[in-house]
Amino acid sequence: MQFWNNSYWGGLNQIAFLAIILLLSNVIRRKVKFLRRSLLPTAVLGGFIVLLIKELDILPKGFFSITFMEVITFHMLAIGFIALALKSLSSAKKQNKMVAVESGLVIVGTYVIQAVFGLIITIILALTFFGDVLIPGAGMLLPMAFGQGPGPAGNMGTVYAENSLFIGGKAFGLSMASLGFIWACVGGVLYLNYLVKKKRLAPREEGVMSMEVSTHTVEEADEIPLSEAIDKFTVQICLVLLVYFFTYLFMKGFDYLVLKDVFGDFGTRSMRPLIWGFNFIWATIFALIFKKIFAGLRKVNLMQRRYPNDYMLNRIAGTAFDFMIIASIAAINISDLTGLWLPFVLVTTVGGLVTFIYLKIITRHVYPEYPLEGFVSMFGMLTGTASTGIALLREVDPHYKSPAANNLVLGASSAIVFGFPLLMLVGLAYQSTFLAVLTLIITSIAFIIINVFLLRKRIFKKYKMA
Repeated sequence: MQFWNNSYWGGLNQIAFLAIILLLSNVIRRKVKFLRRSLLPTAVLGGFIVLLIKELDILPKGFFSITFMEVITFHMLAIGFIALALKSLSSAKKQNKMVAVESGLVIVGTYVIQAVFGLIITIILALTFFGDVLIPGAGMLLPMAFGQGPGPAGNMGTVYAENSLFIGGKAFGLSMASLGFIWACVGGVLYLNYLVKKKRLAPREEGVMSMEVSTHTVEEADEIPLSEAIDKFTVQICLVLLVYFFTYLFMKGFDYLVLKDVFGDFGTRSMRPLIWGFNFIWATIFALIFKKIFAGLRKVNLMQRRYPNDYMLNRIAGTAFDFMIIASIAAINISDLTGLWLPFVLVTTVGGLVTFIYLKIITRHVYPEYPLEGFVSMFGMLTGTASTGIALLREVDPHYKSPAANNLVLGASSAIVFGFPLLMLVGLAYQSTFLAVLTLIITSIAFIIINVFLLRKRIFKKYKMA
């Protein structure tokens, strides 16, 4: 065995490289006053440092792989969500089912309004000045890029490019996903700094302990011991990977049906990318199922002790999200921002502003007890990815004391129920102008229905007073 072979060290060296940049970024953020007061997450700063190093082309040839960064991003998102979903929603953080449903509808409502404005712009441009390079249904890539991230956006952009005249489909989708990160990171940070300047948010000082960690935190009375034949932290990792393995089996089973042509051409072109692109949603669902199984086993006394530990699962989630954030930004390809500049700028600018305004309004009504945490987490997720939502949330709620982090987890699970039929429209809108217009009509009606439900209490109160 040639241990000096690169196959033994390639992936590990890239992970170590990200870890070194994270440590360097942490030092820079702590020592540079402007950055320390900017609320810029350390992992986001690290991501931009890696992006700069990559673009300067100063790394040894073959050392850095964008594909490997995409792999880290893909898996760390699911692992972080599994860890959060396995937590026991105990004491004051326990949420009722309606909050999970409403969080899912907030997510779907944002997808829908992004689709509406994206389609309005691309339909107008495609039927006027950009008919030779743009298709009317291209606006449906906006919710994929902002709401889902580079993976689904790139996948569906490829579908658009291969099955229509939209040659730059993949670059268009990836470019919007890249700018979505800018909206999430830069836009989110600027908003937090605005709140600090207006004295509506206190800057969090580095190095100040805001939560005391005790033996009780990591070893409660009914839990497994901190260390016996197997370390307790190892058990947490094993539980997370157990859930992820069953998630993989589920997606692989769906893949088998697609390859057997059960869903026809639509399954191959549209459903397959969505199923694999939503790996974190399936992972969350399976985590919640396993949590129910563990609770059932304890109820019938087949499991005497509680295995998941909230504190350790939080640490796993935090680590996973940190590596996902830095890897996802490092995976951005600047060359994807070339071409289709006017449609690209219009769609992303309008999409970012509409997302900000809509979430600012709706989260105030859905999360009246923690509107700031609810807004920044949703805005970060629905312009970038769930990792940027968590990154912004950690700046205002570093120990997840509010239910906002769990809203992302549980909301994503319920969003798949409400949003999947609508997301199927992504696979139809590109096929013709008629289907693009039909999709615009359907998404507009869906937006009205969703928000009537979310604002039902306010509407009913106003109607009653009248």
